[in-house]
Amino acid sequence: MELRSLIVTVMGNVDSGKTQLLDTIRSTAIVESEPGKITQCIGCSFIPLETIKKVCGTLLEKRKIDIKIPGFVIIDTPGHAAFTNLRKRGGNLADIAVLVIDINEGVKQQTVECIEILKQYKTPFIIAVNKIDLLPGWSSNPKEGILDCIQKQNENVMLLLEKRLYETVGKISEQGFNAERFDRIEDYTKQIAIIPASAKTAEGLPELLMVLAGLSQRFLEESLKFDVTGFAKGTVLEVKEEKGLGMTVDAIIYDGSLKQNETIVIGSLGQPIATKIKALFMPDPLAEMRDKKAKFMPVKEVNAASGVKISAPELENAVAGMPLRGCLPEDIDKTKEEIKKEVGEVLIETDRQGIVIKADSLGSLEALIKMLKERGIEIKKASIGDISKNDVSDAEINYEKNPLQSAILGFNVQLIPYVKAPENVKVICHNVIYQLIDDFEKWQLDEKEKMEGKELENLYRPCRLKILRGYVFRQSNPAVVGVEVLAGTLKAGTPLIKQDGSATTEAKSIQHEQETIEKAEKGKQVAVSLPNVTVGRQIHEDDVLYSAIPEEHFRKFKEHKNLLSHDEIEILKEVAEIMRKQNPMWGV
Repeated sequence: MELRSLIVTVMGNVDSGKTQLLDTIRSTAIVESEPGKITQCIGCSFIPLETIKKVCGTLLEKRKIDIKIPGFVIIDTPGHAAFTNLRKRGGNLADIAVLVIDINEGVKQQTVECIEILKQYKTPFIIAVNKIDLLPGWSSNPKEGILDCIQKQNENVMLLLEKRLYETVGKISEQGFNAERFDRIEDYTKQIAIIPASAKTAEGLPELLMVLAGLSQRFLEESLKFDVTGFAKGTVLEVKEEKGLGMTVDAIIYDGSLKQNETIVIGSLGQPIATKIKALFMPDPLAEMRDKKAKFMPVKEVNAASGVKISAPELENAVAGMPLRGCLPEDIDKTKEEIKKEVGEVLIETDRQGIVIKADSLGSLEALIKMLKERGIEIKKASIGDISKNDVSDAEINYEKNPLQSAILGFNVQLIPYVKAPENVKVICHNVIYQLIDDFEKWQLDEKEKMEGKELENLYRPCRLKILRGYVFRQSNPAVVGVEVLAGTLKAGTPLIKQDGSATTEAKSIQHEQETIEKAEKGKQVAVSLPNVTVGRQIHEDDVLYSAIPEEHFRKFKEHKNLLSHDEIEILKEVAEIMRKQNPMWGV
């Protein structure tokens, strides 16, 4: 068994400096090493051990860190979407992640999402608190170690740095992790290391590589062992058409080795694809690694861990995040079954109740499913690709049984342009999983309130009113009197009672300024016709009347108290007291 390279992925909020951090590590490494020493793989950069040692200087010796791995494979496409594409069964390809946080912006929503995904995949991570060079008054000195550099700042800058670091520590603690500055850590198994850094000036980057090296040596060595003679295991990062090659896949190989003319099986939404490798490509080592026009040179073999471009027939249906396996031609059927089973564990197709979800890759779909299940949200169908007419039909079927599940969530996808969603299907798309789920839950809450509001529309609303002195327009058949609504809403047809529970009547009709109205709110003075009572006998001027709420209406209001005003809740209590004088169990 040999040791493979450490796979490192960089995650963080937009504009936190992820790309610049990677660029600086690479350019620093180029300067420190012989030309052509670093090779860039597809979708990632390989930084060899000699280069890490040169960048770290004496740091590794001082800490007694003896690195045995060939180097770091640093994933080139930062962000949580790229991370979820690095999926493998039961976990993630990344051995460790670097979470980049802008020291001046702090922990943002996308940062929290990254932490959530790392937590789900149980991926260890460290934090690079970036952009320290933008702290007011910071004096840069890239030739010094970061700790010496901090010590040479003036007192105000040091205090500000400490303040910002501990704001980050507090926010990380809210996510369930204990974090601390890397030089103050007592136990790396219980604490997350924070490294202050600047992607612009390269300050802190040697310490960042040192911490990665130290953690790989102490805690990850066992998981980095692989069999160089074994068939390749990998994950598809991207599927793209290349001029002269046709459809190709960029993949990360995390175990075994891959050879030209070898048979591979790749997962897809239908049957797994079995094909034969026509060619394997790596970039020309002499080409500038960030140059998009870099020429690729064919290679005969690729070993773990590295990225590779694969040219082969029938790759049109390959999908990002899908598993890739090398095998013997006679083992194709067996390998197909294994891959089908793995993909089937993620995709969902059922007849039960639940929402429809779509994502751009198997990895991001898996992450979305995990988060929805954590929140107890039922899923009817989960698949990959833009939202189709069939998806809309699947969601619409839910409307009759449960309108709150007549929804489609799309992560990093959109509604196919010619597809129209009817009014009874809610389509929510977003490129941040957290935001997507929050938007869905808010929609459900709003819809629930609307539905409950409609339900309450047919009930007699709680109200309290007073018969005004000097405004008796007719004594009986029906009595017509002026009233003021003291609280709640008086609706036409509402039964009414006095405070002692007697004189049952109803607000047969309501008039305001000689116009008939359906309801009168708090503070309004209106004329009301009251059948079956006579003014001076059953009712009098200055009497206070309440809506005689039926017991089943009372129970409904209790269920939906959140939709009632404070006044209406108080009236309900008063009505319950009146009713319970005759029946102690009323409304219970």
